[in-house]
This record gives sequence, C-alpha cells and structure tokens, in this order.
Amino acid sequence: MKRKFTVIERALILKMLPNEENILTLRIIKKLKDDFGFSEGDIKELKITTSGDLYNVQSLPAKEIEIGEKGADVIIEALKGLNSNKKLTENHLSLYEDFVEKVS
Repeated sequence: MKRKFTVIERALILKMLPNEENILTLRIIKKLKDDFGFSEGDIKELKITTSGDLYNVQSLPAKEIEIGEKGADVIIEALKGLNSNKKLTENHLSLYEDFVEKVS
C-alpha cells in the first residue's frame, strides 16, 4: 500500500505503534517508525520542541510512504484497539477509513 500521509497522520501513527511485541513484529515496527518519523530538517521546519508540541504543521507537504502487508496489519490492529477502547479522535478518521474500512 502506497499512500500520502500528512504530518498529523504521521504523528498519530508514530504515537499508536506498540512498544512491545515479538521480534519479527518489532522489526516491522522499527521500519514503520523510520518511515513515518521526522528528519532533522522536518523538525527544524516544524519547530518541534522537546515537549513534543507541533507547530506550523501545514508547512510540510504530505509524505508518500509505502507500507507492506504486515506493517499495515500493525496499524490496523492499533486503530481497532483505539476504536474498541473509544480512543479514536477526529484526526484518526482518514486513517481508520483507509486502513480498517477498506480492508473489511
């Protein structure tokens, strides 16, 4: 799956990725974190502070990222978990629709 992700979507995905898993899944999660993460230039342009606040989020264009099947499964499970715990926000809508509802 190849898709463009906004700065907010990238930050949301980074936040919802699990920190604990089996070794194979952890390798996939590491790749996702690398792909969705922010470069030094992104951080400078966005003026991201050490507290994690994002400023000027519209200044970066959406980034096209290719996600493999297992990576998509990790994101789908995270979104389903947020949904079942009623923790989805309006910012998650496009991600939920593209990952969960299109697969179902």
